[in-house]
Amino acid sequence: MCRFRAAAIKLATCGSVAALLAILVSSPAHASSRSDYPYDLVDLGTLGGPQGGVANDVPVPFSATGHSLFGTADTTTTDPYAANDNGFFSGDPFVQHAFVWRDGTITDLGALGPLPGDNSSVATSVNARGDVAGASDNGATDPTPGTGYEEARAVLWKDRHIINLGTLGGHESFAFSLNDRDQVVGAAANSVPDPVSMFGLGTQTRAFIWQDAAMRDLGTLGGPDAAAFFINNAGEVAGNAYTDATPNPDTGSPTTHPFLWHHGVMQDLGTLGGTLATVGSWDALNDHGEVVGQSNLAGDQTFHPFLADRHGLIDLGTFGGQLGSANAINNSGEVVGWAATTVPMTPPLGEPGDQLYEAFLWHHGTLTNLGTVRGDQCSTANGINDRGQVVGEAGHCHGAVDAFLSENHSTLNLNMLVAPSPLHLTGAFAINDRGEIAGIGVLPNGNQHAYVLIPRTKVSIARTVQRAR
Repeated sequence: MCRFRAAAIKLATCGSVAALLAILVSSPAHASSRSDYPYDLVDLGTLGGPQGGVANDVPVPFSATGHSLFGTADTTTTDPYAANDNGFFSGDPFVQHAFVWRDGTITDLGALGPLPGDNSSVATSVNARGDVAGASDNGATDPTPGTGYEEARAVLWKDRHIINLGTLGGHESFAFSLNDRDQVVGAAANSVPDPVSMFGLGTQTRAFIWQDAAMRDLGTLGGPDAAAFFINNAGEVAGNAYTDATPNPDTGSPTTHPFLWHHGVMQDLGTLGGTLATVGSWDALNDHGEVVGQSNLAGDQTFHPFLADRHGLIDLGTFGGQLGSANAINNSGEVVGWAATTVPMTPPLGEPGDQLYEAFLWHHGTLTNLGTVRGDQCSTANGINDRGQVVGEAGHCHGAVDAFLSENHSTLNLNMLVAPSPLHLTGAFAINDRGEIAGIGVLPNGNQHAYVLIPRTKVSIARTVQRAR
């Protein structure tokens, strides 16, 4: 799954593929009925295969609208293209498909190609209308020299029918986000050869917006490549773009800046002095055009979290350590992520700034340490709602162990807030304004499933935690 720390020398595609929208779920079936816990746990299950909610070793965003949940899961079909599977997909031995879950019944949304049962698809974003964006293999092999992938196409499921959004002249495209107006954004290849192709596609990768049945190239910041990862309901788009085509020896990639596309203009949001800055992992653009992420400092050896808008970019700082990153922002301008402390990490990762790191909440210029949960050394905050509730994951600094909720100055292990279950909740990635939480858990056999937690309004979280202690 996504590492807590994004390497300073690589593009942050882990979080870029994984922008979670608001969860709007009600009346779940197959939830724990224990009345003495503050949350009901809904395990979304699979399409017959071993795992759910996983793509490219990263939890795939799953969201819901009304009584339906949307996600991605393994089928029972062995993937005939596993050896050449596009890196956007899971890489496990099974075909995976996007699905809709409604009242306990899971329905396969299918994939592209003449034999869709043999091709994988993933859901990356869903809007309030229940339309879903993502990507699908199509059964063809990318002929671009040096690739050999099975071709992938950005797709939109509208009324549960799959629409191929096409490309910009190349053989690959991926949809990362859509808004309530069915505007879809992502990255698509054109036909121009490109030795520094952002996703290794062999040709230029360009940020796109798809609307009214047409795909539009959003341009770049001067270099050959760009990718769009978020769009809000005002039609503003956030992503990353190259400013040149020369790989930097410290980062391994051309100079990369975050951008905000607004009213047809791609604005360079700048950096904190380094040559690599990227938008955040989970929900990095709010409805006011504010963007969060991480930026290298001068020298490209360390990086800090940033907040940016059309007027500039600011450093949110750390807890004394050298590294930090911002993952999400709400509509009140509150930012969450992680930041390094001054305490050395044991054992070290062998990277710059091997210090323990903990989840933060930034509010009106103040960076607050949210701490971690009992037994875990490190933590990172992934999502925040407009009520200021924060969710994330904690662990031993080399991976996630426990999902957490932070509210009212307390950071709590979510496993303590649900009835005993074989699914251990390892990560929480989004929380909506009703307090419903989406994340990933692991079963005793090591398989991962996506879950949703539904709050029980009459059960006290504080009393549950006190009783557990």
